[in-house]
Amino acid sequence: MMTRVLIILLAAVAFSASASSTLPLSAEATKEWRFRVLLDDKEIGFHSFRLSRDAHLDIVESEARFRVSLFFIPAYRYDHVNRERWGDNCLQDIEARTQINGDSLAVSGERSGDLFVLRSDNGGKALARCVMSFAYWNPSFLEQSQLLNSQTGDYLDVDIQPVGEETLTIRGRETPATRYSLRAHTLSMDLWYSPDKEWLGLESETRGGRKLRYELL
Repeated sequence: MMTRVLIILLAAVAFSASASSTLPLSAEATKEWRFRVLLDDKEIGFHSFRLSRDAHLDIVESEARFRVSLFFIPAYRYDHVNRERWGDNCLQDIEARTQINGDSLAVSGERSGDLFVLRSDNGGKALARCVMSFAYWNPSFLEQSQLLNSQTGDYLDVDIQPVGEETLTIRGRETPATRYSLRAHTLSMDLWYSPDKEWLGLESETRGGRKLRYELL
């Protein structure tokens, strides 16, 4: 159960970031996020994002590596790398590779005319011209009703709602934050954003009652 929920959650998180007018970049600028990932308060790995600019497109590169052991025996291994290019707040192309306990997954796609052509291990499909994936760090993500799962290639209906105002400890400082809930098929999680809409954290409870959490470094 733990492995299944981890797979679902990571598929969503990792692996997109959309370039947006809310986060303008010069040609030379970069922006980075790095999260410590914990399972029941035990650190199991990291998830990092790097945003840069190439001509008129924004490039997002992400990497996640998790390791879970039970009684010192390796039980779960997850490696994911993803590269996406964005323009006008729409995904232009994607190339993602994932390994879960030795099993490999691949997703790729590109914008073509009025469609976004997607290829995955489940086959190919054509989506609407403007597609957004689970771009948690982009405030526009909070307004979407459908999102692309960049690990599996599934295009999911999502419901994202504000929950309330809270205070988090970020990098040793008390930080005001707005909490949001996200529901999509079997995926359920909470997300936190600062008053200026910077992504601060993520938390999800697995079916076995264990808690998976992202902490911003």
